[in-house]
Amino acid sequence: MLGEEKMSVRKRLSKSSKHAEEKEEGQRDCTEECQETPSNGRIDLKQLIAKKIQLTAEAEELKPFFMKEVGSHFDDFVTNLIEKSASLDNGGCTLTSFSVLEGENSHRAKDLRAPPEHGKIFVIRRSLLDELFEVDHIRTIYHMFIALLILFILSTLVVDYIDEGRLVLEFNLMSYAFGKLTVAMWTWCTMFLCTLTVPYFLFQRWARGYHRSSHPVVHSVLHCFLFVVFQIGVLGLGPLYVVLVYTLPPASRFIVILEQIRLIMKAHSFVRENVPRVLNSAKEKSSTVPVPTVNQYLYFLFAPTLIYRDNYPRTPTVRWGYVAMQFAQVFGCFFYVYYVFERLCTPLFRNIKQEPFSARVLVLCIFNSILPAVLILFLSFFAFLHCWLNAFAEMLRFGDRMFYKDWWNSTSYSNYYRTWNVVVHDWLYYYAYKDFLWFFTKKFKSAAMLAVFAVSAVVHEYALAVCLNFFYPVLFVLFMFFGMAFNFIANDSRKRPIWNVLMWTSLFAGNGVLLCFYSQEWYARQHCPLKNPTFLDYIRPRSWTCRYVF
Repeated sequence: MLGEEKMSVRKRLSKSSKHAEEKEEGQRDCTEECQETPSNGRIDLKQLIAKKIQLTAEAEELKPFFMKEVGSHFDDFVTNLIEKSASLDNGGCTLTSFSVLEGENSHRAKDLRAPPEHGKIFVIRRSLLDELFEVDHIRTIYHMFIALLILFILSTLVVDYIDEGRLVLEFNLMSYAFGKLTVAMWTWCTMFLCTLTVPYFLFQRWARGYHRSSHPVVHSVLHCFLFVVFQIGVLGLGPLYVVLVYTLPPASRFIVILEQIRLIMKAHSFVRENVPRVLNSAKEKSSTVPVPTVNQYLYFLFAPTLIYRDNYPRTPTVRWGYVAMQFAQVFGCFFYVYYVFERLCTPLFRNIKQEPFSARVLVLCIFNSILPAVLILFLSFFAFLHCWLNAFAEMLRFGDRMFYKDWWNSTSYSNYYRTWNVVVHDWLYYYAYKDFLWFFTKKFKSAAMLAVFAVSAVVHEYALAVCLNFFYPVLFVLFMFFGMAFNFIANDSRKRPIWNVLMWTSLFAGNGVLLCFYSQEWYARQHCPLKNPTFLDYIRPRSWTCRYVF
């Protein structure tokens, strides 16, 4: 197969070389014709210049088509090579718990099941922005964002000097947002140690006892119940209790809640990927029990992926200068977001109760929120999905750096959802979408997609509700209704550039709506507190009636 690919590439290259030779001969003939002297023995310079201009224009027209053709052939060749090598490594398919549980007496027909799950293939590859930043034109955009940050800093300093008569170098908003950080760190340490010990201990006991147990089903149900209790009780309710009782500020809450969600997904992946191996070992009556080592599990807990593997492709060395640069950019993005809030958001929402809530105020608020919302979107993406994950990947020599794809080129929301956050998308695809299709058969693909959207929307809304300390399901409504509608309307069949424009327009507007509504509600609850709030007061929007409460 690889030989055929090489032969096809040689044929393409030979065709390209023949085409290039013919083109050179044509250019040579044209040049000779242009250099022919007229009867008076002098060269017609105007004719020569016109011919050169014509040839240059034709070459410029052919250049993008040639580059596109070469790029497409090269991409196809590399993709086929990776797929074939992966299929050789996996023996054509990958073992899953469902393939082990299937048997001749299965009550579901095999032809109704989802196709065999091959699993995610990890290969050594760089992040897309690292490759794009090597192009001067793309790096200039990065420099433009740095210049904008400098202007934000200068604007803040100048305004403070004019208002206060001195330079105010205080970061009150940031110090408030990251308050009680020690409590958040101790909570994270407790969560991490629990995730390191309890799931591994439960899985090890189940795996070693499954072969010897006379009642393997009861043995499995008992350990599964204990694992679910750990996921819900310890990792679920424990951090939530700390966040609410200690009244952590928003940024500290985000640290705890996002790590809570990450560790729950990690523990699920570890169990989900290793259970099939134990079941297959018992089915084959093997003497060895395939239990991963503690070091493999510990590496997975820090690795920038949510899909467990015993081993990942590794880079040969650690570039500590690259690590320092990524962390420096993360802190730079934090300060960038701070200045965006300080200069663009705080003046907009500070006097929320001075104007009555109306459609006019709401529309103006949404459009004024689009610019800061877009900046926060870009900064959040760059800080976390690029800098933070690449820093940990470099320290761990984790080879597969495809944490995102070219989501900015998406012409459909379905492609945007797949490429915006590849790390989370992989987990949802393999453990939510594929498992749903196995359980309910592949006839219910739309239901599986709806279930994945519902899970994602609920988790996002849960994180925002806990971190902001109020329930205002704007994100849930946008995600479940508009997001689902756009997913079917702007699907993968839309390829024209106008759909990319529409995708960006709706994305900008949606982020403006989110920032406007949540900021209005936040400041309304600050300016219009209730003395004895009930449960309904936590879920009833305060921004709608803030002007009447004093």
